[in-house]
Amino acid sequence: MRKVIKELIYKDLYRITGQKSKLLYIKNLFNPEFCYIRTFRKCNYNIENSKNKIRIAFNRMMLKKSSIKYGYEIEPGCTIGEGFRLVHRGAVAINPGAIIGKNVTVFKGVTIGSSRRGKHEGTPIIKDNVWIGSNSSVIGGITIGEDVMIAPNSFVNINIPPHSLCIGSPAKIIPRECATRGYIDNPIK
Repeated sequence: MRKVIKELIYKDLYRITGQKSKLLYIKNLFNPEFCYIRTFRKCNYNIENSKNKIRIAFNRMMLKKSSIKYGYEIEPGCTIGEGFRLVHRGAVAINPGAIIGKNVTVFKGVTIGSSRRGKHEGTPIIKDNVWIGSNSSVIGGITIGEDVMIAPNSFVNINIPPHSLCIGSPAKIIPRECATRGYIDNPIK
C-alpha cells in the first residue's frame, strides 16, 4: 500500500475521530465506518494501480464481504475525495460513476444513483463540504454545489447551487450561507 493511499485513509480517520494520532488507526480497526472506508480505499487503489488479476479479484471479494457485513454498497470506480464520512451503519448505496468531493458526510439509507433517461441522465457530481441526511436520494446527472445540506428524506434530481439547504421530495432549495456549519465534523482543510 503506497503512502498516498495511507494518507487518504488517515484523513478519513481524522474525520471520524478529530485526532491525528496514528495510534488511532489500531484503535479504530473495529469501527464499522472506518473498516468499510479503509477496505474501499485499498480496493479502489489496487484496481486502479495493479495489473495483477488475482490481487484485483481478491480486493473486490474483500469489498463485497465488507458490503455484506456493514451494509454499505459503494462500488469500486467511484471517485471519493479525502475526508469521506459514513455515519451510522448500513443501507448506503453509491453508483460507481458518482464523483464525490472532500469532507462529504453521508448518513444511513442514502442512495447516490444514476438516471438512465431524461434531461438529467447520468450520475451525480457532489462537490466539497456536503452533508446528506438519512434516507435521502441524489439521482441523475446533476451537480450538488459546495456547502450544501440535504435534509433527511429528500429526493434530489435537480442541480443544487452552492451554499444551499435542500429540503423535501421533490427538492426545494433554500439559499443559506454556511449551510453546513456545525454539521461537517472535523473537516479536512
